[in-house]
Amino acid sequence: MPDQKPVNIVMIEDDEGHARLIEKNIRRAGISNAIHHFLDGTSALEFLYDAAEGPVRNGPALVLLDLNLPDMSGTDILAKLKADDSPLRRTPVVVLTTTDDKVEIQRCYDLGCNVYITKPVNYENFADAIRQLGLFLSVIQVPDPDPA
Repeated sequence: MPDQKPVNIVMIEDDEGHARLIEKNIRRAGISNAIHHFLDGTSALEFLYDAAEGPVRNGPALVLLDLNLPDMSGTDILAKLKADDSPLRRTPVVVLTTTDDKVEIQRCYDLGCNVYITKPVNYENFADAIRQLGLFLSVIQVPDPDPA
């Protein structure tokens, strides 16, 4: 069996309440991976690319991405991660947002998102959706961002 590195979950979510709810329900689903929470895209990209120590020094990652952020759009982050020359192009990205516009959904899939989830408005439905996401996260395989 190949050597497996722990997968970092990078959550880019500017709403603290949503972030707490997401983490709480991912933990309820039995996911114990490190969750690195960022309130904006700039700090998340710095963590993921970390210019001082080279790209992807933080190992394989799974990104939970909100589209509505204070400093840049989630679609800009997605485009950067999935660009052909990006060392993170294989990183799975789950868009988790309140935006349910069909054009925006299509745009995210065209840019390379792996899963698009619209956050339910109702608290219990939101909590249930995140628990289901946690179950999904417990069974997926994440590629090494730099297989060389």
